[in-house]
Amino acid sequence: MTLLISVFAAIIATIVWYKHAPNDEWKIGTLALMYWGASLMWMCDAIFEYAELKDEFFQPAIEDMLNDSFLGLTVVALGLVIWLVVLLVKDPKGVLRSKLLAKKNS
Repeated sequence: MTLLISVFAAIIATIVWYKHAPNDEWKIGTLALMYWGASLMWMCDAIFEYAELKDEFFQPAIEDMLNDSFLGLTVVALGLVIWLVVLLVKDPKGVLRSKLLAKKNS
């Protein structure tokens, strides 16, 4: 489930990035790359887990699927938090900079 959730997040972020590709002021490319990196990590994890479990890999317990779903959603949420921090630091529209300068001048 972690692999599926991160791949879907990566695909959605890539589509949004591609629609706005010439103008990447929202740094969605960074978000897409984070999700693709997470997907690659989960793919490696799935390969090694399959090598260990063989046929049992395709019959996970409900508890394992639920835990994997929560982990996948947590990874997506953490990626969004990191992306927001990057966006606030880069401040493409200058909103934070103007607010900070307005406070200094007051």
